[in-house]
Order: sequence, then structure tokens, then C-alpha cells
Amino acid sequence: MAILTANKVTKRFGDFTALNGISIVVPVQSIFGLLGPNGAGKTTLIRIINQITGPDEGEVLFNNQRLKPDHAEIIGYLPEERGLYKKMGVGEQALYLAQLKGLSRHDALVKLKKWFEKFEIQGWWNKKVEELSKGMQQKVQFIVTVVHEPRLLIFDEPFSGFDPINVNLLRDEILELRRNGSTIIFSTHNMASVEELCDDIVLINKANKILDGKVNEIRRQHFDNTYSVNYRNFDSDIKTLLSPGFELLETASLDGLRSAKIRLPKGTGSGELLGTILPHMSIASFSEVIPSMNDIFISEVNAVSPNLISES
Repeated sequence: MAILTANKVTKRFGDFTALNGISIVVPVQSIFGLLGPNGAGKTTLIRIINQITGPDEGEVLFNNQRLKPDHAEIIGYLPEERGLYKKMGVGEQALYLAQLKGLSRHDALVKLKKWFEKFEIQGWWNKKVEELSKGMQQKVQFIVTVVHEPRLLIFDEPFSGFDPINVNLLRDEILELRRNGSTIIFSTHNMASVEELCDDIVLINKANKILDGKVNEIRRQHFDNTYSVNYRNFDSDIKTLLSPGFELLETASLDGLRSAKIRLPKGTGSGELLGTILPHMSIASFSEVIPSMNDIFISEVNAVSPNLISES
């Protein structure tokens, strides 16, 4: 069941096409990764979902209804560029923004008090925003994004400005929000976070969708028959043992334990590799090497835009 569906959404700015027939389906109570290099069209799609702008072609549905102004009260948006008023008091501003999302003053105070206590920032209520660090401001903006308990949350680089401890805090809150029924669109360049948090993703490049699906399935689909072997008590150089067509990708050695990554030809199974090397060494571990989302991101984007992204 989808909470948000984009059907063939196109957006142009003059002669420039920012989105070219993009279709996505965001499942209810999921974390959905919106990925792509800079300038791919992610921000344009987010602006359309938030009704800051509209599509030139196609449509966006919220719970199978065409997106309309009333939906703004059940959507929360944390932009990458923060938007708090620096001269305004933290509590005064949080209260004002919560009321803009439809909460009464009383309900806003109750909910904000709970969140400020949860984040241990009660002492910031009467401070001005400009007195806070970037990370502290980020906490306040996260709170005002979620305080009205929206059904759909859009987080654009939510961990920016946070130290590792606060990244863990925010990550746990995002997971808790999903457990409590929220659906989250998560836009980031941090592929480790994508692997850790996202159920599904879409990858956009140059205004076009180039990949989508469940994270685990995408990683499995990109498996290229590469295996990792850790071994000891070897009597031969592993490279000399490999059959023609077997590719030794990398090796390493530490405290008497050696490791190697080996890519097998298509149609060749792991049994043939094991049968070749077992007589010559003691195997400590043997496993498939499933590509990371970072590797897949680079590979897919460079397939469309060579040299746009390098591993350096």
C-alpha cells in the first residue's frame, strides 16, 4: 500500500528539464531513500511533494488522492538548508511553527515540552537561535518538523552538522517514528545510512530515474560473482592457483591471516573456487561480496554520466 505515488512527473525551467517523467511509489510506514548526485532533480521532486511548485506534466497522489493544500498539515519537511529565525527565541519559534502546522497553543506546548525533554534541551527554550551551534539548531528544527506527528516526513540530509553521538540519537528517533506509523522520505549522499535505514530507494540522475527497488534486492541483483576468502597455513601464492578467467581483485595480510577477493567468471560457482584452493590452505572464512550501495551508486551514475563521480 502506497502513501505517496508520483506518476510520470515532469518539471521544466525554461529549456532545462529538472525531472523527466519520474514515477515513484512510497510504501506506507517505510523509509524511502531519494538518491542522486548533485543536480539530479531530487530537490525539485521534494518541492513538488511539498507543493512549493507544481509539475508541468504528471501527478502526485497522497493516499490515492491528488495532492492538495490540505495535505500540507500531515507532511513534515526538514530541508538541508535550515530555516530558523536567528534573532527569535527558540521556544517562541518552535511554538509558532507548531501552530502553523495545525496544533493548538496548548497541544503545541505539551508536545514540545515532551520533545525538548527527550532531547535534553529544556534549557534552550529562552535562548535565541543565533546562540546555538549548528547541531543544536538542527535538533530544534528536527523537533518542529515532527512535533505535529505528520504521516509523511521528508528529511533532506538530516545528519548534517551532527557529531556521531547525535547522529545515533537522530537515527534512533527516525526508526522510532517509523515504528509509530510515520512514512519517511530520506534524501542523503551517505550510502552507509541508506543501507542502515532505507527499505526502498529510487536513484535519479540527470532528471531521469535510473534505478529503484528494495535495498536488499538491489544489492543482490548487483552481485558480480565475487567472493572473499580469509586463509592461513598457505603453501602457494593464491594467484598461481586460480584457473583462467578467475580475477584476483585484492589481497591483504595481517597477523598470519591472509585475505583475498576473487571474481569468478559468469556461470562458475563457488564450489570450483573452493575445490581449487582448499588443498593448499586452511580456510578461516569464505563469503560472497555483496556490493555496497556506495559502489552501486557510483556504478549506476557513471554508466549514465561517465566520470561524473569518482571513488576519490
